[in-house]
This record gives sequence, structure tokens and C-alpha cells, in this order.
Amino acid sequence: MSAHPPHGHNDHGHEHHAHGDSHGGHGSLKGYMIGFVLSVILTAIPFWAVMTGALGDTQTTALVIMGLAFVQIVVHMIYFLHMNTKSEGGWTMMALVFTAVLVVITLSGSIWVMYHMNTNMMPDMAAQMGGGM
Repeated sequence: MSAHPPHGHNDHGHEHHAHGDSHGGHGSLKGYMIGFVLSVILTAIPFWAVMTGALGDTQTTALVIMGLAFVQIVVHMIYFLHMNTKSEGGWTMMALVFTAVLVVITLSGSIWVMYHMNTNMMPDMAAQMGGGM
């Protein structure tokens, strides 16, 4: 006899929880690769837009970058953190809502601070640079 007790069900218990099973808590290689490719694309587009000036207007560029950043957060949550509405009794959905609220607060607060820093701290910089050279 072996030292290990029999598992029953012809030892098929581990096959149900294989790494390729997309219904469980673990991701598959395909899912990770999709998430990786989407993350690379969602990172490359903002760099391209800024470096080439393709969108022209800085406000439009900033809005596009923020939109792509939000999409990238969702991609990370789905493909890498495996969050959906059914897992863990809906707690992951509450985490998604909490994350979305934090992202909105962080992005809007950052833009608000940067706008006011630019408006209040640097009003004479253009005049100083033009007159000093």
C-alpha cells in the first residue's frame, strides 16, 4: 500500500482545478498574455500621442491619456487580479467600485492641483524667460 490515502473519484480532483480553468481563481497563460498585450498597447498609445503631438491640443491629449489609464486599470483588475461580479460573493465588485472612486478622486485631484500650481505659481515665467535672453 502507498503511504498516501486514496483521493477517490479516480484522482480526477486536481484536473478540475487545472491552471487552464478560466472559471476558478487562477488565470491561464492565455489570459495573462491577453492582459499583457493590452497593457503594452494601452501604455504605448499615450507615449505615442505625447511624443508625436498627434492629438494637437494638450487638453484633448490629457483626456485621452486619462481615459486610457482608466481602461488599463480595468484590464489589470480583470486579467491580473481576476475580479468579476461572481467571485467571492460580490466582494470584488465592491472593491471595483471603491477602486473607481479612488481613481476618480486621485485623477481629478491631481489635475486640480496641477492646474492651480500652474496658474498661481508661474504667472511671470514666460515674461522672465523672454526678457532674460
